[in-house]
Amino acid sequence: MQELRPEQQLGKTALLLAVVCVAAWIANIVNGAPLHQALPGMVILYGMVMIGLLIGRFAPFYLPSVAWVSLVSIVMTLPFFPGSGWIVGQLAHVNFLAVVTPVLAYAGLALTGREFTMFRQTGWKLVIVSLLVFTGTFVASAFIAHLVI
Repeated sequence: MQELRPEQQLGKTALLLAVVCVAAWIANIVNGAPLHQALPGMVILYGMVMIGLLIGRFAPFYLPSVAWVSLVSIVMTLPFFPGSGWIVGQLAHVNFLAVVTPVLAYAGLALTGREFTMFRQTGWKLVIVSLLVFTGTFVASAFIAHLVI
């Protein structure tokens, strides 16, 4: 199972991450910002993720990749970090909703073999319960948003 972790496959991860960054960079048009404004921010995000993965690969103890990437990103944007003002300024041009939406959609759809096995054992009842939960969550969210706005 260890070979499936992204920090164990840095070459594949770097290539896939580059493709995702290009897609997110193009999706940034939704924010109305020109592509050339968001490019430095996307390159910085790419660098932060790769640094976090490299640290995760060679660290003497295990932490999940997302923890290393988060730590690197937090440290690089702290006020005392050299150049953090510029980094934060460049990241301000990136619409994070446009970046995060496809990632969250993929995360919601990504199923492992173990989940497929569990689904086969549970059967069609799980589909009905899932649809009811999703519908209830959507309707409740829309209702709360309507009340707040």
